[in-house]
Amino acid sequence: MRDLTLLVMAAGMGSRYGGLKQLDPVGPNKETIIDYSVYDAIRSGFNKVVFIIREEFRSDFEDKITSKYIDRINVEFAIQDLNDLPSGFICPELREKPWGTGQAILSASKIINEPFAVINGDDFYGKESFSLISEFYLEKKNTNFSMVAFKLGNTLSDFGGVSRGICKAKNSYIENISETHDIIKKNNIISSSSNKKLDGTEPVSMNMWGFTPKLFSYLEKGFSLFLRHHMNENKSEYLIPGEINNLIESNKEKVKMLQSASTWFGVTYKEDKPFVESKIHDLISAGEYPAQLF
Repeated sequence: MRDLTLLVMAAGMGSRYGGLKQLDPVGPNKETIIDYSVYDAIRSGFNKVVFIIREEFRSDFEDKITSKYIDRINVEFAIQDLNDLPSGFICPELREKPWGTGQAILSASKIINEPFAVINGDDFYGKESFSLISEFYLEKKNTNFSMVAFKLGNTLSDFGGVSRGICKAKNSYIENISETHDIIKKNNIISSSSNKKLDGTEPVSMNMWGFTPKLFSYLEKGFSLFLRHHMNENKSEYLIPGEINNLIESNKEKVKMLQSASTWFGVTYKEDKPFVESKIHDLISAGEYPAQLF
């Protein structure tokens, strides 16, 4: 059996939500969304989980999250730091936010030497999604990158606009990911800031990726290039969909689109939490999860 790692991006503070939402319980026994992701990963064949966090959150994560996983899965931490930049670059004094998902994944380069899946810490992806990536990489012949796609209509919030990467694919391989902002569903009508016509069936990226360690060399070059052009833009971020688009369009990599029928939901706004709790309750009642995970 091939080693397989789950890389959880959990360094963000959740500015719209108003706190470190990754530690907020949503299950009946104070389970977090991260707990459900790790549980699904374990039963899908993953044998290591790496959390990307900020150093100041480490003790909270160890106390409230990872202490539950002892003897269930190997746990490691990668630290996303504003000042962890390539040689020759110094972080501007006014910069407050991390540098984006590209830098976040790059921070784990020294502790991952096997195929790995990347997820957001505050999104619920469902068991089938983890199984799709696991099956893709546990066959040693698969060395391509991959992405789990969800239907746009199943990823929207009732409490505000969201950004989604809308995917165009051919023969199950992604041709382009178009970042579309301020997507809103109102009275069963979906609109966006770009006025692009949307019907809810579009496959979208929810930052659930499958990679091999080959990705890290691309990110090292891409992050340096990003900094040369955007170093002094205090809110600019080096985002993984943009880098993947570059790799696809330059024919350097192929990205397999794995389509999941799993229920996706996330906590973007505080008002989303009761909905998430009700969905978790329904899944437990349906026998998808035990009442207590760990």
